[in-house]
Amino acid sequence: MKKTVTFGEIMLRLATPGHLRFVQTGTYEATYGGGEANVAVALAGFGLESYFVTRLPEHELGQSAVNTVRGYGVKTDYIARGGDRVGIYFLETGASQRASKVIYDRAGSAVTQMRPEMVDWDAVFEGADWFHWTGITPALGGNAQDCLKVACDAARNAGATISCDLNFRKKLWTEKQAQDVMNPLMEYVDVCIANEEDVEKSLGFKAGKTNVESAELDEAGYGELAKSIRKKYDFKTVAITLRESFSASRNGWSAMLHDDGDCADPVRSNRYDIQIVDRVGGGDSFASGLIYGLLKFESAKEALEFAVAASCLKHSIPGDLNLVSPEEVLKLTQGGGSGRVDR
Repeated sequence: MKKTVTFGEIMLRLATPGHLRFVQTGTYEATYGGGEANVAVALAGFGLESYFVTRLPEHELGQSAVNTVRGYGVKTDYIARGGDRVGIYFLETGASQRASKVIYDRAGSAVTQMRPEMVDWDAVFEGADWFHWTGITPALGGNAQDCLKVACDAARNAGATISCDLNFRKKLWTEKQAQDVMNPLMEYVDVCIANEEDVEKSLGFKAGKTNVESAELDEAGYGELAKSIRKKYDFKTVAITLRESFSASRNGWSAMLHDDGDCADPVRSNRYDIQIVDRVGGGDSFASGLIYGLLKFESAKEALEFAVAASCLKHSIPGDLNLVSPEEVLKLTQGGGSGRVDR
């Protein structure tokens, strides 16, 4: 069984019921989620040995977060305990032409006060095949950046493949801050995952003539973008998600991949027309699907199709987590997307 490790923050998610606005609701639905935690849960669900590393308070809310990922099969042996706060994000789910909204309340959370010596990183990565992180983690500040660098060194020493989902978050840092921090970290990355905004904001590359908000994709521009960043940073693989945003409720969803193998020329996946239930975690579900696919299949094209299908299914599931099986994903890749009752 392949061993995977992710490092980042898990947060308490407080979502308005249905499509209520913040100013309407009197209650919130409480669950847990966050980029790297979402990936860890999905990988455990795919049958991999999945470890999640973070720092959480010892009180009940911290324990609830631990229990959540552990309940889905994630190994929590290396979660550091301490600090006072679990990060929180509030979610208002949009519909039609009204976009979803996120408000963060995560300043001073336990992971932002985490120091590298709080975790035995060599033990974490002993026998590890893969390490995944996102651009959200270094955006949390200097302590998280220090921990991430030590983690990357330990992963490299262990011979693990390292993937990064660039995941630029404008509410956490500026473009300049992101580029100053992210560019040096790219030396560790083997597999880069991004969308057009992430590449531009985090690394400073422009994705051709694409206008995602008008659902116009410049496919040739994406191909050139993948080639450019792969050459500059010596990535083994670049995967770029392609989202056509017709409204908050309906998106076109596909992806492009470029590597040294069967995708030496950038290739595009099948495209899905998605009616969205919850798009939060959609990128994380793509990342986890790609990681699983690259570990499982001989063909990178197969891995790409698995990743896009996994993410398509996630858009139909409320909450951050992608609770699907490999069999369900493979069924969709083989054309089983009618939505008919399975009985």
